Amino acid sequence: MPTAKTIDTHAHILSDETMRMIAKEAPAVAPKITPIDDAFSVLEVAGVPYRPFPRGGWNLETRLKDMDAAEVDMQVLSNTPQTFLYTIDASLNATLAALQNDQIAATVKAHPDRFMGIATLPMQAPELAAAELTRAMRTLGLKGAQIGSNVNGRNLDDPALEPLWEAANALSAFIMIHPTQVAGSDRLKSYYLANLIGNPLDSTIAAASLVFGGVIARFPKIRFLFVHGGGFVPYQFGRWIHGWQVRSEPQVHLKESPEAALKTLWFDSILHAKEPLEYLVASAGVHRVVLGSDYPYDMGTLECVRQVRALSIPDADKDRILRGGPLALAGAAEQRSAA
Repeated sequence: MPTAKTIDTHAHILSDETMRMIAKEAPAVAPKITPIDDAFSVLEVAGVPYRPFPRGGWNLETRLKDMDAAEVDMQVLSNTPQTFLYTIDASLNATLAALQNDQIAATVKAHPDRFMGIATLPMQAPELAAAELTRAMRTLGLKGAQIGSNVNGRNLDDPALEPLWEAANALSAFIMIHPTQVAGSDRLKSYYLANLIGNPLDSTIAAASLVFGGVIARFPKIRFLFVHGGGFVPYQFGRWIHGWQVRSEPQVHLKESPEAALKTLWFDSILHAKEPLEYLVASAGVHRVVLGSDYPYDMGTLECVRQVRALSIPDADKDRILRGGPLALAGAAEQRSAA
């Protein structure tokens, strides 16, 4: 039996206490839980419902049982995308982000053997986001931040976001990009396509914006993780390199081939099938693929560890995906202490 800890880099949380504190601070956007049955509820945030929201999203006892069943030893906790709240007043969201980050840090402190954490940021106000990232990492001990794939329709190469990238680079931050407010939603209303296609599509747009906008080249110390297997990036990277070579438009902000920037991107393992995950490992390299579950959502999986262990790759590579990569992504301090 494997003895090294398995570390899930992509797991969301919205605890009971966090919901109560948000409700007290901002009643208009207060998260509300309406039970469907013992296992699932409807989560409503700022009047927008999401269903089903599994009990493990807010109940720690259920989460720990699910982690044990999934053979996940640790999770890197991030807020639920429903509580990004990029459309509300920036100063209020700065308060609510700090509140969420304090609660994630408290959960990590109470269970240091089971959790690490990353922050949420008020992305509609980049200077406030930079300040909160700095506080979260230096004061709370969080490892970085989860941010949306766009900010109210603005791509991540928007010049207004430079203060955040400067801070993240100075901190050597881990930044997890999670799809939100996805592009093409008017054509994705049927068949749950807004998630099935829209989520990986928006992650791809975010990655392209960071690569071709020169953000990755200018801020090389940031470790960018793209969830859900990186969207369409691992499959289309050759097209991006070719396009840069033959067209002038991709060269406006990027003066060298995108190949170097692409080789710095990290991807989680959430692809739900052996063949695409093996392709991702082969194309991106085992050192840039990490375990992810997307807990507690139904588009995630509790089979993530077993899926990695079933791959036709060396055991050392499996260990890298399950533990070594997540530790490297979270920062050298964990690697030193683990060693």
